[in-house]
Amino acid sequence: MLKEFREFVMRGNVVDLAIAVIIGAAFGKIITSFVEDVLMPPIGLALGKVDFSNLFVNLSGKDYPSVAAAKAAGAATLNYGIFFNHIINFLIIAFAIFLLIKQINRMQKPAAAPATKDCPQCLSTIPIKATRCPHCTSNLT
Repeated sequence: MLKEFREFVMRGNVVDLAIAVIIGAAFGKIITSFVEDVLMPPIGLALGKVDFSNLFVNLSGKDYPSVAAAKAAGAATLNYGIFFNHIINFLIIAFAIFLLIKQINRMQKPAAAPATKDCPQCLSTIPIKATRCPHCTSNLT
C-alpha cells in the first residue's frame, strides 16, 4: 500500500498540481499585500482618509475604534471593509489569470491541416487535393 501511495504521489500531474498550489498561494499573498498596502491606501486617501480594513458595523451596541479592538473585546461585527479588500484581491487575481491564459492560448499554434490522405481503394498515401489515386487510378471525387 505504501508503494502504491508513493507511485500516486510521484505522478507528474500530482507533483505539478502541488507546485501550482504552492505558487498560487504565494501569488495570492503578493496580491493581498498589493491591495492592502499599495492600492487601498491611495484610494482611501482620495475618498477622505478612509481605511477600508477598519470599516465595520458593530452589532453589540458598544463603540469600538477599530475592528481589532472589537475583535479583542469579543464583539460581533460585520467587517465589510475587509470583505471589500477581499473582493478587490479576487478581481486582481482573476484578471491576472485571465491575462496569463490569454497569453498561453496565443502562444499555442493551431493544428496544421493534414497534407495527405489515404486512398479508400488501395490505402496508399496521396496528396489531400488529389482527385485520382496515382497508384490504383481510382476516382476520388
